[in-house]
Amino acid sequence: MKVQQFLEHHGIDENPFGQEDAMTDHVFRQFCLDGTHHPAWDKIAGSSDHPSTAIVFGEKGSGKTALRLQIVDWLDRANRENPDRKTFVIEYDNFNPLLDCFRERLHGRRRKAGRALTHWRLWDHMDSILTIGVGKLRSAILNSQTASGDEPLITRDRSDRLSRLQKRDLLLLAAFYDRSFDQPPWQRWIALKRRLKYSNWQAKWPLALGLAVTAISLALALRHLELSNLTSWWNIAAIAGGWMPWTKRQAHHLWTAWRVSRQIRVIDHVPHTLRRMLSQFPAPEIDLQPTPSKDRSDDRYELLLKFQSILRTLGYPGIVVLVDRVDEPHLVNGSPERMRDLLWPLFDNKFLKHPGIGFKMLLPADVTYYLDREQKEFYERSRLDKQNLIPSLEWTGESLFDIATDRIRACTSQGDGNGAASVDSLFAGEIDRDDLIRMFARLRVPRHLFRFLYRVIGDHCNRHSSDRPVWKIGRESAEPMLESYLRDLQAFDRGLGAG
Repeated sequence: MKVQQFLEHHGIDENPFGQEDAMTDHVFRQFCLDGTHHPAWDKIAGSSDHPSTAIVFGEKGSGKTALRLQIVDWLDRANRENPDRKTFVIEYDNFNPLLDCFRERLHGRRRKAGRALTHWRLWDHMDSILTIGVGKLRSAILNSQTASGDEPLITRDRSDRLSRLQKRDLLLLAAFYDRSFDQPPWQRWIALKRRLKYSNWQAKWPLALGLAVTAISLALALRHLELSNLTSWWNIAAIAGGWMPWTKRQAHHLWTAWRVSRQIRVIDHVPHTLRRMLSQFPAPEIDLQPTPSKDRSDDRYELLLKFQSILRTLGYPGIVVLVDRVDEPHLVNGSPERMRDLLWPLFDNKFLKHPGIGFKMLLPADVTYYLDREQKEFYERSRLDKQNLIPSLEWTGESLFDIATDRIRACTSQGDGNGAASVDSLFAGEIDRDDLIRMFARLRVPRHLFRFLYRVIGDHCNRHSSDRPVWKIGRESAEPMLESYLRDLQAFDRGLGAG
């Protein structure tokens, strides 16, 4: 008996339990994004108008990535309904490029995989978040990047509302944090400058002064056509004095660019290119501006405030940062100790409660072992009691029953008389709804539920031939398969199996 034959009898077009990863699960993306939520959804999501922080710990397969996709979809819909009060979404989930650059900046034994992340600091997180956010904003302004395919994230008339100082701030942020490989950094920065119509003729006066003094000195030296005057001390002194402001300015920018390239460890900077960008600003507008050139978070907080001010003018008063997939980078490689080293600097109450920003941290349950063993100083700094903490992303048997039913209905043909109304319609009468709920409760999370149902459907079909089909799954398939899967799950929990 074929699996497809069994599913078609119940009016199901495709196997609802064939996918396990939310990133590639088209059934979830098409039908379950808006309708199937964890019971703690309201606490995790909060309000789109006033972003709040939520810290969620969940085991593998509990739906953390699905939650992230649902939050993105929910905020996209809220943005379409409130075009003047949108929420800017920063998906902080691709750590590999950032960690690769960070590790290259370390030397000696610090570069070892087991030690590298012990040198990760709060300002490295801030630099990473600003890198993702500034890059997304720059792309939205230059390329009219669209949200959900219908409306630009940043319209042209919105970007024209930026004041001159906000344009300066955006260009300064782009110089420090824009990271992309579609164009050379200088070309990207100049394109943004032209799009913003940022006038910088005042920045040219040191160069103009040097050229003017040089031309006047040469003209005076050659007025009698005597070449010896070109090497006279007064002519050389005049030319050197004329170029002194430009030379001093360029040396200052090069020193700043070198320090910034040393301190921003999550992206690569070419000091010469950054010097060229900084030299495009008039001195009065850039002097005393915060630069990420020191081992501290103060300058990053000031730059973050500038980023928020720009977004508010563009119609985005709130920012949501989605932290996910911290166990996947190859430098972490699933190690709970390395996840702890990466995450612990982020647990800073001042940062997590920064006005206008909400962090949705979807974290593996593996690190709760270390969380429970921290000292008083850690809890005073992090104030987890104020962060909407969810210690475990748990699912009851009833909620897993609802998820399975929702997926079956999403894959069921419309108008078919044999259509499956819920997951219990696939099972024989000897297995009632309460029996299924008790079975599902032992599976704990959606991923294990999907794997179990996929296996039990396959096992049932293998027990019967196509000429004598049986359209209901009985205990002879369900109970042995459940015990077999639970043994595999125990081995997986001990780190001895694939789950």
